[in-house]
Amino acid sequence: MASFGWKRKIGEKVSKATSQQFEAEAADDKDQSDGDDANWVHATKRRKEVLAEDCVKRSKQLKDEGASLAENRRYREAIHKWDEALQLTPEDATLYEMKSQVLMSLHEMFPAVHAAEMAVQRNPRSWDAWQTLGRAQLGLGEIALAIRSFQVSLHIFPMNPEVWKEDLSWARKLHEQQKATKTEAVQALTKEKELAQASVPDYDFESDEIVAVCAAIAEKEKALSAAKTVVIVSASGTVETVTEENCPTTPDETLFIRAR
Repeated sequence: MASFGWKRKIGEKVSKATSQQFEAEAADDKDQSDGDDANWVHATKRRKEVLAEDCVKRSKQLKDEGASLAENRRYREAIHKWDEALQLTPEDATLYEMKSQVLMSLHEMFPAVHAAEMAVQRNPRSWDAWQTLGRAQLGLGEIALAIRSFQVSLHIFPMNPEVWKEDLSWARKLHEQQKATKTEAVQALTKEKELAQASVPDYDFESDEIVAVCAAIAEKEKALSAAKTVVIVSASGTVETVTEENCPTTPDETLFIRAR
């Protein structure tokens, strides 16, 4: 019988030198591949940086163009420029703040408030944005909210005389006038209610005085009714004077003329 031994492994016949050479070539390929990946990542990152720089540069150019248009009262064109800039740099709070100012000049208060709120959200530390928000809120009649916005602006920049002397002072004056107007309206309404209640006296319709007045009116009506007469002229020429109570309701053929 034939004897069986261990099967030789597949790689057993590969020489040690060949194996070492193969491993060295594989390591070189890996290093080269890693180097290519690193170069690709670096190139992609650099490309993004260049693109961001181009966006910022183009956005600044559009911002300046819009500001120049706004100074010449070409407000719609300025808004168009700033909207293009916001597509490139949507986190630029200054663009929203400038847009809010122009919208107020166009008397579009709701969009102006929205743009100012966007500016505050992107840069809560901007006293300009809070000041513009307060002015837009005043345009909507939201005086209490405007006062708060001006106070925040002063908290950020306490030495700003414009906000202190003009915006906040004016807003507080309007708030006092609003309170006075509401107080006068409430007082006028209260007075009207009191007058309405006083004009309707509470009569006792079962009192002796009321009964006596009703009886006197009834007697007067009875006397007036008795005094009413009717002149009847018959066909034969006879003239007869009777009261309306005794007058027949339906004239017969003997009646010719009926006159008072």
